[in-house]
Amino acid sequence: MARVLSGHADANIRFNELCHLLDRLGFIMHVRGSHHIFTKAGLVRPINLQRTSGAAKEYQVQQVRDILIEYGLTSIDRGRDDD
Repeated sequence: MARVLSGHADANIRFNELCHLLDRLGFIMHVRGSHHIFTKAGLVRPINLQRTSGAAKEYQVQQVRDILIEYGLTSIDRGRDDD
């Protein structure tokens, strides 16, 4: 979470780590081909991720950060609907 929110390591975030973070925040993943689409109740737009050699694409990490900040999902405890 801290690495994503810091904005200093966007090119070095592993795809699986980003997917795991979104899962921990209560997002639901749907896979369509190479697209991993994450949705969450209350969010207007889905998050669409694609893997690039094991790493998340830098612009997609930026988009995830923007959404987490916009919706106040900056800690694991706040992200879960069922806690």
